[in-house]
Amino acid sequence: MDREKLARLKEKRGDFMAYNGLRLKSFQKDCAEIELKIGAHSLNPVGIVHGGVYYAMADCAAGAAARSNGGTYLTLRGALNYLKSVSEGTITAKSTVLYRGGATCVVRVDITDEAGTLLSEGDFTMFCVERPSAEGTAGNGGGGFSD
Repeated sequence: MDREKLARLKEKRGDFMAYNGLRLKSFQKDCAEIELKIGAHSLNPVGIVHGGVYYAMADCAAGAAARSNGGTYLTLRGALNYLKSVSEGTITAKSTVLYRGGATCVVRVDITDEAGTLLSEGDFTMFCVERPSAEGTAGNGGGGFSD
């Protein structure tokens, strides 16, 4: 995919991310990072980051990594393990494409705090609703398994 198209995709941030304070920190072929500065809006009644915040971050990061090839993807399945929580600072969801087929894309997501401590981890299967143009599919890492 050409740099211009990647730049346009990077700018394409939905209202959901903006409303929830999520910021696209990095975006490149097959990986993305979403960042959140923790505030009162992201805490549950116990005073730690709400589980839904972790899930939303992971889902947005997985979607960004999936669409980095120029296609359009929706979440088909998501699984997230909550390992540890925090109540302040900045947290980052880093996503990496593990598999890219014709109809699906499997993405690994790790969420860490500023010290690199793993807070949550999981995987998402994204469904391709619009395939990328021919120039966006080079080096897709299909691995011999077809959908």
